[in-house]
Amino acid sequence: MEIYNRYGIVGGLRLLISTIYTKLMYPKARLIRLPFDIRYSSLIDLGRNLTTGFGCRLEVDPVKGSKEKYLIFGDNVQLNDYVHIAVSEKVVIGNDVLIASRVFISDHNHGFYSGDNQDSPLTKPRDRLLSTNAVYIKDNVWIGENVCILPGVTIGKGCVIGSMSVVTKSIPDYSIAVGVPAKVIKIFDFEINQWVSTTK
Repeated sequence: MEIYNRYGIVGGLRLLISTIYTKLMYPKARLIRLPFDIRYSSLIDLGRNLTTGFGCRLEVDPVKGSKEKYLIFGDNVQLNDYVHIAVSEKVVIGNDVLIASRVFISDHNHGFYSGDNQDSPLTKPRDRLLSTNAVYIKDNVWIGENVCILPGVTIGKGCVIGSMSVVTKSIPDYSIAVGVPAKVIKIFDFEINQWVSTTK
């Protein structure tokens, strides 16, 4: 009755189908809601108790030819609707991470735009070699709606990333970061047990 009150008849049926699918295909997961798009699943470690929303897309496009895991989830990770994670080198997500809807995480880009051997704008984007740089999201991170996390970023333990932020540089442990590009606006002070502003 509680499921009916919460999801209705159609929602309850969708939940039942997703539950059966999860138990058959990904028994270590808590719940994989359909539709669910996973590519190169042999190169992905979903951890334990993963929960996904609708329309999540996890894809690996390996550039190094290795058979090791490219996308690694810790335990008790929750992805909400339409999260897209694209991996060519390495993305590691820690334990107890909560990711809101429509978040994009990628460790790669089409082409090189700094340093030596830069790509020409006359080259078709799909023909440019992938540039890669691993992404690490540590334990207890909360990532808000519509966040974009770009290659080479590490998000420290216990961080909060505000909605609509674009994370282009690493964020230290126990910080709140917001904006485009994302900047730290608060850090947690364990002596007084409060978030303290970094802006004046």
